[in-house]
Amino acid sequence: MYKTLSVAKDTWWVGVNDYETDLFESLWPLPQGVAYNAYVISAGKTVAVDTVKGSRFDDYIDKVLSVLDGRPLDYLVVNHMEPDHSGVISCLKRTYPDLQLIGNAKTVPLLKEYHGIVEGVIQVKDGENLDIGGHLLTFYTIPMVHWPESMVTFDGTTRTLFSNDAFGGYGAHEGGIFDDEKPRERWEGEMLRYYSTIVARYSGMVQTALKKLSGLDIANIYPAHGTLFRHDIRQVIELYDRWSKQETESGVVVAYGSMYGNTRRMAEAVCRGVAEGGVKNLRLYDAARADTSLILSDIWRYKGLVLLGCTYNTLLFPALDALCTKLVNRMPKKRVLGIGGSYSWSKGALDALRAFADTVKLEKIGPEVEVFAAPTEADLEQCVELGRNMAKAVL
Repeated sequence: MYKTLSVAKDTWWVGVNDYETDLFESLWPLPQGVAYNAYVISAGKTVAVDTVKGSRFDDYIDKVLSVLDGRPLDYLVVNHMEPDHSGVISCLKRTYPDLQLIGNAKTVPLLKEYHGIVEGVIQVKDGENLDIGGHLLTFYTIPMVHWPESMVTFDGTTRTLFSNDAFGGYGAHEGGIFDDEKPRERWEGEMLRYYSTIVARYSGMVQTALKKLSGLDIANIYPAHGTLFRHDIRQVIELYDRWSKQETESGVVVAYGSMYGNTRRMAEAVCRGVAEGGVKNLRLYDAARADTSLILSDIWRYKGLVLLGCTYNTLLFPALDALCTKLVNRMPKKRVLGIGGSYSWSKGALDALRAFADTVKLEKIGPEVEVFAAPTEADLEQCVELGRNMAKAVL
């Protein structure tokens, strides 16, 4: 976005689009870019809420200067210390030497270690207020959503929640920045992909945060990534509530790892059984080639999961093993799981998938299918049966 935008009384969006970063956190692809949302409130006192990634300081400071129009910047609220939101703090402090930084007890040591800043720091407690003249800001800690120092800022005057990574999503702004300026399908998928890759492990803490903030009279939710919500904040709160409770839709994800196509044939047979069982929401992924964030996103959306892997050097095929590791980290619940494996000169894949199943403790749907070399017609019929049983379990 090329200019500042007024987003509430005395409040401006001063964020930036980033189309150059190809991998978020050097892990997750950004085919539609990403936005770093930051804000300035210019009232009796002037306040910046969060900043942007370090490489985008020039774009950011031009917007800040435009909003302030010669006024000094009095405060910077640091809701979260991850460098994509705090990367220009040192530059901003040099531009405004008298700037006071606001954070909580867990923010303070990170400011010192990342930026060497120990002076001019105001440490606020959970629920503490700051009157900036015409606007009353209240700070609420939401630890582990998704760092220990994470907090949100509520402007009681405009009823705006500056939520940082909570309610955020991938994708740069394409002209419109608000929920009433774009179709829901344009932002919801990237928001779920962001949740499943970044926030999902901390779903229990998301529930705690939602309960803490439930008493606020919120009119706007303005995160630090993705769409700004002013038209219907219920839609985004309901999504976060459902995702963090791990409530799912009726559907099945089938992910496989295959070197020469034999395990792929098993996966296709499972999919046929799922379709015969009447499930229309079906996603088939080659774990070696598909974007892992898309797989995780669909796993978070749907109730059924089938994992099929070949044996590679006595172990589970690496791409599928990596997916299993990411799933263990996110602690999925309220889902049903089917597994199967193949081998030639040594077993290993199915044993690894059994160990994965024991770890995640999801309800298992049978039959387990293990194939020696290439699947026979009987093997494939077992796979079809697994698919039919998965369909029954998710419908």
